[in-house]
Amino acid sequence: MSKTTEFDYIIVGAGSAGCVLANRLSADPANKVLLLETGGSDKSLFIKMPTALSIPMNSSKYAWQFHTQEELFLDNRVMHCPRGKVLGGSSSINGMVWVRGHAKDFDEWESLGAKGWGYQDCLPYFVQAESYFQPNSTHRGAAGPIGVNNGNQMANPLYKAFIHAGVQAGYPTIADYNGEQQEGFSPMQMSVKQGVRSSTAREYLDPIKSRPNLTIQTGALAEKVLFDNKRAKGVRYQLKGRSYEAYSNKEVILSAGAIGSPHLLQLSGIGNSEVLSNAGVETVHHLPGVGQNLQDHLEFYFQYKCKKRITLNGKLGLVSKALIGARWLVNRSGLGATNHFESCAFIRSNEQVEWPDIQYHFLPAAIRYDGKLAFDGHGFQVHVGHNKPKSRGAVTLVSNNPADPPNIQFNYLQHPDDIAGFRACVRLTRQIIEQPAFDEFRDGEIQPGESVNTDEQIDKFVRQHVESAYHPSCSCRMGEDELAVVDSNTKVHGVSGLRVVDSSIFPSIPNGNLNAPTIMVAEKAADAILSRYLPNI
Repeated sequence: MSKTTEFDYIIVGAGSAGCVLANRLSADPANKVLLLETGGSDKSLFIKMPTALSIPMNSSKYAWQFHTQEELFLDNRVMHCPRGKVLGGSSSINGMVWVRGHAKDFDEWESLGAKGWGYQDCLPYFVQAESYFQPNSTHRGAAGPIGVNNGNQMANPLYKAFIHAGVQAGYPTIADYNGEQQEGFSPMQMSVKQGVRSSTAREYLDPIKSRPNLTIQTGALAEKVLFDNKRAKGVRYQLKGRSYEAYSNKEVILSAGAIGSPHLLQLSGIGNSEVLSNAGVETVHHLPGVGQNLQDHLEFYFQYKCKKRITLNGKLGLVSKALIGARWLVNRSGLGATNHFESCAFIRSNEQVEWPDIQYHFLPAAIRYDGKLAFDGHGFQVHVGHNKPKSRGAVTLVSNNPADPPNIQFNYLQHPDDIAGFRACVRLTRQIIEQPAFDEFRDGEIQPGESVNTDEQIDKFVRQHVESAYHPSCSCRMGEDELAVVDSNTKVHGVSGLRVVDSSIFPSIPNGNLNAPTIMVAEKAADAILSRYLPNI
């Protein structure tokens, strides 16, 4: 065991939440902060260049390449679940789509026991985190760390055709779905600043790396939280084959994500005592909700052939990629400076739904996340998913070796309402794409295919083709009941000196991508740790 060191705060995980916490907590020179991260540098061009998003996501160098157990309700498919393993965490490997969620998502959090986490409580922290390129109301931030824009301003006509089709189908068009109204068709926003990915590592960590009271340790795999009785006193971690211990005078904060945080809690003896015993871990505190309530978004690609040669399918050759890359390297502009999701929509699956539960990302290409073409020709697609699932899964420790991944089981589509939601996705999407706005572009359905019409045919297609939208969350949820893991101040129930701050503490999954709400949670939790609060707007 190597020599021990002491800090005020130890943060485990330099991801979407951890980088925010490191910045805010170390702003006071009196706080000595240690930030631990298993991954390394985020300076790769593939991380910085927005169009290259599929590369870091599918690289074991930058992401934990987790996989689920066989998912029974998806015909026993094993699903990919990558999580950031690099400075910036998943904000350095994600699709950069900037969505807060619907206001009622956060009011739902409060109704589920997260006191003080209603939308009006969260809004000031969303505002504080961002620098929106068209600040137009008190709902948007103009001076925050994360840059938010619309890429190439929907230069490709297919983006606007999607919005026009939505209007023709009877839906509203809105200028800003992160403003006062989410429901409708809109330009999509991305976390990109001056043509470069706006990750938490770049915006929160890079400017303050030289602070003498902040220590950033990369290559460090956390083994367990150390306890003195039921008080967290530090962290044991591995670095280059050796074990180290770091001690905290104030608090240990887990920001390892929806997979990593429950796993580390269980490795540390916090969780269901039966699960811990089976894995050879001594129980420090029986907390049965650890790892439970796991949620994620599913989506599939609705793909069409395109009559006009205007899609990104014509930009995938080596010469085209080289030209795109060269332009981006010279002035950070062009197709290299966008994630290509530049229009979107949020609608309801049926009239009884109180707020939107279906999300669309429109892409002027027919292509997979891994870069493989859907067919030989030009096409476009819309990613669609039912975003308020009722199915629940779990992250479960299987070994006391911190290098062994946990079992991950989402139980996707277990609940019949989730199946009904995806049937609505298929039927409503067809109504939208069949509108006159697409007549000059639409040239036949590739996927699901015109033969997929009945409930049985749609269900089979969905089971075989849905993919994770890479939004695992809710596995250490906030609340006050017996299955809650942290309280409304993000403190772990039953012990002291220990918090969890990341997407795992969401009580329920919001209607949208998760990077923005995760950053908001970290901003708000940092103020709670420092006993200060922003006034409601």
